[in-house]
Formats: sequence, C-alpha cells, structure tokens
Amino acid sequence: QVQLVESGGGLVQPGGSLRLSCAASGSVFSLYTVAVGWYRQAPGKQRELVARITRGGTITYADSVKNRFTIFRDYAKNTVYLQMNSLKPEGTGGYYCNAATATNIDWGQGDQGTVSS
Repeated sequence: QVQLVESGGGLVQPGGSLRLSCAASGSVFSLYTVAVGWYRQAPGKQRELVARITRGGTITYADSVKNRFTIFRDYAKNTVYLQMNSLKPEGTGGYYCNAATATNIDWGQGDQGTVSS
C-alpha cells in the first residue's frame, strides 16, 4: 500500500543545485517509517546510498556528498527532501527514495538527475 514518489530532478550544470522530494502515500513517515534513504544509481553502476535519516534524526551521508548534500524531513507534508548543492557530473543518475518500516522496505520509481554542461 505504501507508495513513494520522487520529484525535483532535472538537468543542471556542474556546481548547480537540485532539491529532490520524496512524498509518501498510503503511509505516514512520522508514524510508520524507521528510516528514509536516498540512493543514486549511475549508468551501468550499482545503486548506492547517498543519504539516510532515521526516525530519531540520525543522519548518514556518503563520503562523496558530505558537506554538499543535506537530507531533511517535513512531517506536515509527509515528505523527505534531499538538497543537493555543488553538483558534479559524477552525480548524474537515477535518484531513488526508500522508506524502511517495521516489516519491509519500500522504493519509489526514481527521478533522473543529470549534471552536465
């Protein structure tokens, strides 16, 4: 029943910014979600963790994005955001949101972010 929808991707020049949104339907992050993570899958590569936030507010970033990306949540809007600054070409890929509950992990369909001149 849980559905995650990513939005906010697009084409941006190196050094630019994007803000990704992960909105939940069929569930409420504040009630059911243990953690929400953002993952990136570059062309031809394995999906990897970019940032993660737990219910308790613990945040983890991949070393490659530390000090450039910020993950945060808005319970009122049932949305988790990923603010991406100082984007690099290697940041290009599909960005996927997942939400871990007590029983499973749900994934969104992804949203494309392209960093190119």
